[in-house]
Amino acid sequence: MLTNDILRRVFPLSRESDRKAYLPFLNEYMDKHGIITACRIRAFLAQVGVESAQLKAVEENLNYSASGLLAVFGKYFRTKAEAQAYARKPEAIANKVYASRLGNGGQQSGDGWRYRGRGLIQTTGRRNYALLEKETGIGFVECPDLLATPRYAALSAAAFWKRNGLNELSDRLAGAAEADVFKQITRRVNGGLNGYDERRKLYELACRHIGG
Repeated sequence: MLTNDILRRVFPLSRESDRKAYLPFLNEYMDKHGIITACRIRAFLAQVGVESAQLKAVEENLNYSASGLLAVFGKYFRTKAEAQAYARKPEAIANKVYASRLGNGGQQSGDGWRYRGRGLIQTTGRRNYALLEKETGIGFVECPDLLATPRYAALSAAAFWKRNGLNELSDRLAGAAEADVFKQITRRVNGGLNGYDERRKLYELACRHIGG
């Protein structure tokens, strides 16, 4: 069982109010999804800590400047003028960059904004909301904002972890290729190695404070 003190030590930048809000749901859904060994818990918390800014952010921040759009979404904003036209317009940005993929409709459908990333490990796109709904029986497609609440933000993260084989991958962290395994986990969660150094830092804190 996680405790408030463990969360405080592993997530030193977290707020007391957030720890109290998430703690019961993390314990409930980690248990239900097999995140119950030291290796699994450490890896899960390290990834969740970065994806959620240590429990402070459970909804994708799309409030990009023009330069930010060119750096992060250069595939969708090919000129400075185009990026400037969308800068600081989160809804328009989401509808453009998530249009016609991840199960979303076209740009005018509004699905990009409706199914933007939410949760402790961000669920993004209509297809993934529908998958989570199928697994849980909870109406996330009709009520996507549920995933920004503590209960369902924790549930979605634990479900993602189990669904993507991350329990089994985390079991290999005890072996000699620990660094390579942690990178594999990070790629499976993030799609790349964004924030890798911070993930390692939180993982080391988790190893220090979660025994077994």
